Amino acid sequence: MSTFIRRSELASKRILNGPPRQTSLRDHEGKMLTYKVTVFTGLLDVIAEETNRIYLTLIDSKDQSSERVLVNKSYVDAFKREFSLDIRVEDDFGDIVLVKLQKETLVDNFKLFCKHITVKTPDETCFEFPCQCWITDKEAVFIREGTARLPQDDTGFLKVKRQEELKSRQKIFRWTEWRKGYPMSIEGKTLPIEVQFDPEKNINFDFNFGKAKAKELFDKIIGWMYSWNDIKFFEQILEEIKINTLQEKLVQDWSKDYMFGYQFLNGCNPVMIRKCMEIPDKFPVTHEMVEGFLEKGVTLQEELKAGNIYIVDYEILKVVSTPSDQVYLTAPVCLLYKNRLDQIVPIAIQLSQTPGEKSPIFLPSDKEHDWMLAKMWVKSSDFIVHQLVTHLLKTHLISEVFEMAMYRQLPAVHPVYKLLKPHIRFTIAINAAAREKLINEGGIISQISSINGDRMSEVIKSAMETLTYKSLCFPETIEARGMKDVPNYYYRDDGKMIWEAIHDYVSAVVKIYYVSDETVKSDVEIQGFVKDVSYGMNNSHSEEWKDVSIS
Repeated sequence: MSTFIRRSELASKRILNGPPRQTSLRDHEGKMLTYKVTVFTGLLDVIAEETNRIYLTLIDSKDQSSERVLVNKSYVDAFKREFSLDIRVEDDFGDIVLVKLQKETLVDNFKLFCKHITVKTPDETCFEFPCQCWITDKEAVFIREGTARLPQDDTGFLKVKRQEELKSRQKIFRWTEWRKGYPMSIEGKTLPIEVQFDPEKNINFDFNFGKAKAKELFDKIIGWMYSWNDIKFFEQILEEIKINTLQEKLVQDWSKDYMFGYQFLNGCNPVMIRKCMEIPDKFPVTHEMVEGFLEKGVTLQEELKAGNIYIVDYEILKVVSTPSDQVYLTAPVCLLYKNRLDQIVPIAIQLSQTPGEKSPIFLPSDKEHDWMLAKMWVKSSDFIVHQLVTHLLKTHLISEVFEMAMYRQLPAVHPVYKLLKPHIRFTIAINAAAREKLINEGGIISQISSINGDRMSEVIKSAMETLTYKSLCFPETIEARGMKDVPNYYYRDDGKMIWEAIHDYVSAVVKIYYVSDETVKSDVEIQGFVKDVSYGMNNSHSEEWKDVSIS
């Protein structure tokens, strides 16, 4: 982290003092000045480089251009895909602010990926031009020098260039509503080249998808040949997996109450549990029901006041909990208790949101398999909520909203673009593949779980109705759920450290560029970004996402 902060301090000096002067004086003999340029490309572009001509031009702060130079006949290191060339200019050439790359095609349909470009001036000052983009036949690519700049920092032709960049991107990155109730996503089946998988990622994704399909087929064949008739058969699932000590403990004690409760703290979905200060009317648990599972001589009401009672409520599944087509899903409520060993253990389970004779409250004192099955129904519901809400919605789909807004409203030279870009790589591509193969009607999720495409939409819509900005902020969610002090909550402890590290780093960088509230208000691009995020979340009924601005 200290390395990042040091870089931020250097960047701060560059913003305050301006970039170092790219000296442009003739030498003593009056010769033309020479700029040494190195272009770094991707590893898998041999054919593109052999069948196309890639030209490079330097542009200075006065919008003067050097002569264009052929790039891809100037190898330095063929393995690293590194090209080096000299560009000679007149002595009145100013500070270099843009590098222009253009491709002339000899054989169609080949493209070139440029990682970055370095330019060394006659006085040995080295400048970085980060690219990370594809060079296609459509149009020239203009790459800004790496120092981030706000829109109010640019004037003249540089301001025009950043506006042209956004207009071009907004034609490519267009919003659409894939399915009712979901956040907005990218339009079109063919993704922009900027967000497609690279060849290596494509091979890896297709291999894993094919592997999953083959495993599914194998499991079906085994299912036809052998039926599971004992709980012990579940252990076969983990036989081929190399497991660690904690997983080993889980395999051994999966049916025990302490392990059931522990997974709400540190399992795959540790975001549902919350402190319970009052038993809800829809879950009529009484002291008489649970007194045998509490500390001796202490009432349920006293334990509630002491903060030792927790609850997990899957009300979000109420909209899809009606049995249909032999597919069953419950919307359970589970009461948990922190005992004297600081373990979180279940003390009551109701498998619906409506109490009554047809929805009994299950207790640890019930028959062994009745209690076990009640816990399994809860875990089945937890799996659905984890997959659709915690993972799909709050990780993938919302990230796509922010990525779309980034591409549409922030040019590559904007500091927030530079902060976000490394962290959203392949997000749109993964989501597009998921919409096509995983969460579509008849997709893998429908095949392996107790929910189909239409019901998925109902769950996502229900989650969107309660989604707020604060619910995406880690400290606020921990506080809102009353989980600040519960022992052995490692998800909270680790998450807090990660959140603080990210917060400190991002704050340090942002403060370099936004020196006052007025600077934020004057940044029309960041205001457009936030409004686009609001638009992408337009299916949310929360007022918090409407008419949003930063001030």
